[in-house]
Amino acid sequence: MNDLKRFEPLGLGHIARKVQAGERLSLEEGRALFACPDPTAVGALAHQRRLALHGAHTFYVVNRHINYTNVCVNGCAFCAYQRAKGESGGFELSIAEAVERLKSAPLPPREVHMVGGCHPDLRLSFFVELLKSMQQALPEATLKCFTAVEIAHFARLEGLSTAAVLATLKAAGLAMLPGGGAEIFAPEVRRRICPKKSTAEEWLRIHGEAHALGLATNCTMLFGHLESIEDRLDHLDRLRRQQDMTGGFTCFIPLPFQTENSAIKVTRPLTGIDELRTIAISRLMLDNIPHVKAYWVMLTVKQAQAALFFGADDLDGTVVEEKIGHMAGASSEQGQTKAQLEAMIRGLGLTPVERDARFNPVQGA
Repeated sequence: MNDLKRFEPLGLGHIARKVQAGERLSLEEGRALFACPDPTAVGALAHQRRLALHGAHTFYVVNRHINYTNVCVNGCAFCAYQRAKGESGGFELSIAEAVERLKSAPLPPREVHMVGGCHPDLRLSFFVELLKSMQQALPEATLKCFTAVEIAHFARLEGLSTAAVLATLKAAGLAMLPGGGAEIFAPEVRRRICPKKSTAEEWLRIHGEAHALGLATNCTMLFGHLESIEDRLDHLDRLRRQQDMTGGFTCFIPLPFQTENSAIKVTRPLTGIDELRTIAISRLMLDNIPHVKAYWVMLTVKQAQAALFFGADDLDGTVVEEKIGHMAGASSEQGQTKAQLEAMIRGLGLTPVERDARFNPVQGA
């Protein structure tokens, strides 16, 4: 660390030394970071850690988001995307429609990110055929599909174990799980915002099962609603303990809560500084998860750029079309081009690296 003098008066000297040594921070040290009156000092520590891991390399992917349905049985209080079966505004894509959307992307995606609502009638056989059809249409693309919540839903509909569902989908072409559905692990908050959704324990178990099958996964945290700072730290700690056990998390995505179209009334909406501080602390606490994403869809482009100096090293990708965040009130564009993403990164003095779904650099990109 170049200048410990900055951190000592803030009570962060010992944390700065641990960050420099690559040592794990405790929950108490996480509390100190959240309480620090200088968020830029916290950001500086996270940026030091990001540079130690990845240098100036900043990753992006040519990807395509597909939301196959918004019909869902869970009825989460925070969700502006879901509709009940038969409700106005509900939609379901056919296999042909989903494949056509993939094929119509401006560039052939290297990563397909597909999630949807927990539809009461769509059976596992539909998703097996959907994966096979997508793999046939785009054999070079990595299929990153279905949250752990969707996996649990499929298992309940079929009377199967979640491990059996994962094995069946893997055989059909599934390569990764996205990180959605984690929301916040604190049970009391979860009871208030998503009482029908998988518990934290089930979400973590399913990701562990995926890791055991050789499926990489991402992980997320939805913050800025009803949770406390302790809840955020607990969530990060549970993720890193799961990573200690099964080791398959590739990337962490901190998701700021979108308040505009939610039934949850937040008394203290997130500030931009709180977003950046939480991203920075996530980088510092999650010492065993290699990448932290600045998801421009939810953060906005400018805030995502700032996050690249608060511990994040990835901007996600081209996306093309995203419904969940935008129906909740996200004001960002629907998609970005490769040129736009690279310009965003180079404009900050950082180095753009096109990657695949598992963060391997794309040769010749």
